[in-house]
Amino acid sequence: MKVGIVYAGVGGQGVLTASSIVGKAALLSGMNVVMSEVHGMAQRGGIVVTEMKIGEAKSPLVGNGEGDIIVGFEPVEAYRVLHKAHRGSYVIVNTEPIIPTTVSLEGENYPKVEELLKSMKELNVIAIPATELARKAGNAIATNIVMLGALSRVPVFPISKDKLVEAIKATINPRYHEMNLRAFELGYEAVNL
Repeated sequence: MKVGIVYAGVGGQGVLTASSIVGKAALLSGMNVVMSEVHGMAQRGGIVVTEMKIGEAKSPLVGNGEGDIIVGFEPVEAYRVLHKAHRGSYVIVNTEPIIPTTVSLEGENYPKVEELLKSMKELNVIAIPATELARKAGNAIATNIVMLGALSRVPVFPISKDKLVEAIKATINPRYHEMNLRAFELGYEAVNL
């Protein structure tokens, strides 16, 4: 068994923290996990893509059509990595866009989120207002943890909810456990499969 996961977002959204938590949860579960380094600029506003394989894998890189799960922290960034997905892939998409400064400065238009989601119709799309749910939990910075809650509901995701929660607690400062666990639950409850 092998599950390929691609995380895509923008710097400042916690993409690296989220993928690191999943890696830790896989290890806590006794599973093999390999994770790529960051592709892109992991600074605020830069594109961030991390790839991971859980199970029988030696290379973390997810080839075109080999991604079982795409975790899109930002709609356009999810769209940009769709070539990694296959017909049965799950795509979790945060529906709140982050419009790059270059788009607004150059007078370009950000695509409509509904249109981006329509372009994913061949896939198993899970569209959730992750940033809104994070605000409801206490702070928009917990968007990444909301996304992990949603990820834990995906049928092909091989890690239990309990192991993810354990990894969150082991990674996040205890001062923020309550808010992050609330965010995780809101993400978990947002998915109806």
